[in-house]
Amino acid sequence: MLLRNVELGDVETYVRMRCDPVMMAELGGPLPREGIEAKVARDVAAVERDECWIKMIVPDEQRPEAVAGNVMLWRHDADEDGDADGEHFSEMGWMVLPEFQGRGLASGATAAVLELARADGRWGLVHAFPGATNAASNGVCRKLGFELLGEQEVEFAGRMLRTNHWAIQT
Repeated sequence: MLLRNVELGDVETYVRMRCDPVMMAELGGPLPREGIEAKVARDVAAVERDECWIKMIVPDEQRPEAVAGNVMLWRHDADEDGDADGEHFSEMGWMVLPEFQGRGLASGATAAVLELARADGRWGLVHAFPGATNAASNGVCRKLGFELLGEQEVEFAGRMLRTNHWAIQT
């Protein structure tokens, strides 16, 4: 498996991850197709500024065109209720396309990004908020040693979601 930074050419992977009803079932439903190119461009720019990490998962280095999904790690200023209070808050999330699921790619890629974060030293306590009923993503958290802090309502793309709140020290 190879992890590489998001590139402008990743638009189709973003469309498949974010605009598909099955992929977005735990995140309040699909996002609109329009604007995905701009989202990819913003993400590429943020990675280039080293504000966040967006690692695309390439299962087979011999087939770099086959992208399975991504793992993201970012910081924002928010407290537990989502109100900005100046405190840094590190969060991570991941998505793996259906044809690549069940192969351990999400847990392997997330573990690799956590190791990079530990070596980097700036991320501190990293939070993850998988949907409360998302067995696969909650399983990734459990497998990698995240601590379950409880259920929490969080906002994603203007939608309120019921999630499990996990955290791990990097």
